[in-house]
Amino acid sequence: MKTEALRTVYFLGIGGIGMSALARYLNKAGADVHGYDKTPTSLTAMLEAEGMKIHYEDRPDLIPEETDLIVYTPAIPENLEEFRVASSGKFRLVKRSALLGEITGDKKTLAVAGTHGKTTVSSMLAHIMYHSLAGCTAFLGGIAKNYNSNLLLKPESEYMVTEADEFDRSFLKLSPLSAVITSVDADHLDIYHTHDLLKESFAEFTGRVRENGSLVIKKGLDIQTRANPGVKIYRYALNETADFHAINLRRENGQTRYDIVTPGSTITDIAPALPGLFNIENSIAAAAISWLNGATNEEIRAGINTFTGVKRRFDYRVIREDTIYIDDYAHHPEELRACIQAVRELYPGKHITGIFQPHLYSRTRDFATEFGQSLSLLDRVILLEIYPARELPVEGVNSAMLLNKITLNDKQLCLKTEIPELINRLKPEILLTLGAGDIDQLADPITALLNRNEEK
Repeated sequence: MKTEALRTVYFLGIGGIGMSALARYLNKAGADVHGYDKTPTSLTAMLEAEGMKIHYEDRPDLIPEETDLIVYTPAIPENLEEFRVASSGKFRLVKRSALLGEITGDKKTLAVAGTHGKTTVSSMLAHIMYHSLAGCTAFLGGIAKNYNSNLLLKPESEYMVTEADEFDRSFLKLSPLSAVITSVDADHLDIYHTHDLLKESFAEFTGRVRENGSLVIKKGLDIQTRANPGVKIYRYALNETADFHAINLRRENGQTRYDIVTPGSTITDIAPALPGLFNIENSIAAAAISWLNGATNEEIRAGINTFTGVKRRFDYRVIREDTIYIDDYAHHPEELRACIQAVRELYPGKHITGIFQPHLYSRTRDFATEFGQSLSLLDRVILLEIYPARELPVEGVNSAMLLNKITLNDKQLCLKTEIPELINRLKPEILLTLGAGDIDQLADPITALLNRNEEK
């Protein structure tokens, strides 16, 4: 598929983070981009401001007759009338993952895979490479704060950075030159059914790395590798011996500093803007794959030290003496645990309130016990109802069921509309909003509310 030949492209689910990056890419390449999404968001507003034509009703008549290609996300329900028309044979129809595979196929693609961590690692990697001599184009799974975008564009560069998404086995459409795997925790069991089958898919992904490429895997991951001839395999770790790891981890004048050991040198004086041990580990993964692809120690140091993060990934919204508010995308028990523990490390002794919106009935059912354990690390839990995304309700699976798994006494269910009043009453010392659904729509109102309260 020659994307430069595409004149009119239609996106079903254009507001999705992966879909919108592709839409932006084709829009910048000169295509006439149209799309549908269920609800308007700040991201779709940005796409419209960039010249894309988007509507929010199921209206097949708004698909242009001259459309060369329709791109869809698996999150689109099959009973959507637009999807039915798109599937009728009248139009050329491809999944998002297939289009990404086509665009990145003949480039030096650097892919970041893992059940969590991939958005921060890929965004940090893209930031390093974008400002390196080599440059890069990047398709990101979040809005990188340095650019306020999920697309970085350097058409003259041979390199492309992308997330390698395990959902729906999408990453098996990629053929990267280099890849990193951050984690293989059980997830997406609605797709894979068992943890072993999920790990099997990751094993298959290792065989997608091109001959004579490189593969970087977090040390200790239980994963088989099926590397092609000439592929070199490396391991990374936080602070234990590996091909890439941190040494001299220290605090100086309130700033975390460390050095990163590589197979050929030590990158000294890393002082990241992002807090938390998990972000140090993320930086080592990003450093590893950029170092293997020609970035200098100076470029890697500068990239890590100037990377300001990704929206909704440990995203500070309010920082005051009396109140700290952090918004985070965590929607898996291990992600919740990492986020809450990072807050505990940064603010020992502080009282932490977490507002969590479970994402998917199947994930809530499959990991109810683990969710209960992770959420019990908070001091106070406020649960919203489950965000269904692409799923229909499952009998007996709801937030009340999950609430019973939490061992805290200070826990409650709440409607989204009741959150502002509840925050006003509770005046939390540290507040976290957590989840991958539409809880992000609360972040701006909560930030405004907390800032108004300071002014009173």
